[in-house]
Amino acid sequence: MNYLYILREALVWIITIFWLYQIMISLCSLVKIKDRPLKLDKKHRFMAIIPAHNEEAVIANLVESLKKQNYDKELYDIYVIADNCTDNTAKVAKEAGAIVYERFDKTKKTKGYALNWFLQQKIEEDAPYDALFVFDADNIVHPDFIKNMNKKLCQGEDVVQGYRDIKNPTDSWITAGYAIFYWTMHRFYHLARYNLGLSPLLNGTGFMVKFDVVKPQGWDTKTLTEDIEFSLQRIIKGKRLGWATDAIVYDEQPVGFKQSWSQRSRWTVGHIQCIKEYTKQLAVAVKEHKTMMNFDGFLYIIGSIPMFIITLILLATNFLVYAGNGMTDLELIENIVKYLVPTFLLPIFTAVIVMLLDRRPIKPMLKGLACYPLFMGSWLLINFKCLFKRETTWEKINHVRNIRIDDVEEENNPSEIVEKI
Repeated sequence: MNYLYILREALVWIITIFWLYQIMISLCSLVKIKDRPLKLDKKHRFMAIIPAHNEEAVIANLVESLKKQNYDKELYDIYVIADNCTDNTAKVAKEAGAIVYERFDKTKKTKGYALNWFLQQKIEEDAPYDALFVFDADNIVHPDFIKNMNKKLCQGEDVVQGYRDIKNPTDSWITAGYAIFYWTMHRFYHLARYNLGLSPLLNGTGFMVKFDVVKPQGWDTKTLTEDIEFSLQRIIKGKRLGWATDAIVYDEQPVGFKQSWSQRSRWTVGHIQCIKEYTKQLAVAVKEHKTMMNFDGFLYIIGSIPMFIITLILLATNFLVYAGNGMTDLELIENIVKYLVPTFLLPIFTAVIVMLLDRRPIKPMLKGLACYPLFMGSWLLINFKCLFKRETTWEKINHVRNIRIDDVEEENNPSEIVEKI
């Protein structure tokens, strides 16, 4: 039984140190950092790339928002990769004003393959662009997105994640859960690390990459989470990613639980793939580069599924220790409740703090806040399930509302969020 006590104490210390580190880093998001100086003053040429699979219902809204950018229209082009489409995505995108590339390859269906296929062509053409943006087809983009990303390029940043906001946060408790999760991550993970000189991560959509970065080998990713994989590849090389709070893209999230479960399962599987592929490389990078940025990247990859497994082992060890001490059923229930109550209340408390800091209205999100522990709890169940059964089937998000950039601008005032941050 002594071995169980020793194991429990060791696990408690590991988890405590890990979370104390995360809390200390998160506090740096509260510090207002002086903007980085410009290294040059130039209006760069960009290509906006939109991989799309059967997105005829929403693709025109994204193209429309990109055409309304407060940036010289001669200095950017909009490309849609109609990837294995069986609907009118290509036709609708062309009519909306995009340059369309159609791709058909049923053996390589993921977004990463579509990006690489397209970029290899642009690399061979030696296309006259300074940088590229990647968007999901159901996004809409704030009018100042390109202008603010151009500023980041002028500051010397070469890979920058924009602010991924949600265009349908109040549609259901599921969309509210996504919104709260992203708002929290944006402030306490990405912004905090950017302020400290560590590295944020790419977040699936709304990011910029300098064209020279991908010219040597294209978009070389293989996992289901190509954004995280690309980020880890950069961190392994000792390259920090940038963060742009004022380059805002609005993403649409699934309304129903079944779709959300499927989507988050794919993300978890992709993350497990990254763990297998890059944990050793990240550890070696820590030894080679000896920087806090590389150490933080290594903690990221072990801080998800591995830390989840450690927590499960701790819970099991606790149960065995309590059972060995001859605890009554009531005492055991009291101990479980003692852990569960803070676990449920802390996410709500953190979410409220983030919304207050970002000056977001709380009243429309009350239902989402109440259900947020359920949303995050379901993610823990997904993580557990994916340890044993790993589904990779892509499930299309049903677009229940036709949301345009003008609709989002009426409901949101991004300038207030940017100003506060």
